Amino acid sequence: MGIVNIDDDLHDQLRRACTVSNRSINAQASFWIKVGMLCEMNPELSFHEIVASELRAAGVKPQPLRQSRA
Repeated sequence: MGIVNIDDDLHDQLRRACTVSNRSINAQASFWIKVGMLCEMNPELSFHEIVASELRAAGVKPQPLRQSRA
């Protein structure tokens, strides 16, 4: 674990994003770093494909969607 110096504007964006995603500032920064690294390593995949792959690797099994009655 170490200290990372980031721009004040980026820190403000982290603070705002973590309130939406229910993550701590450190967890939000870690998420952005990990996803950014995975995007650079897999440019052919979309953000959604990368997140879905990570969820599957963690053992998350999505429930089938139910059709809503309109």
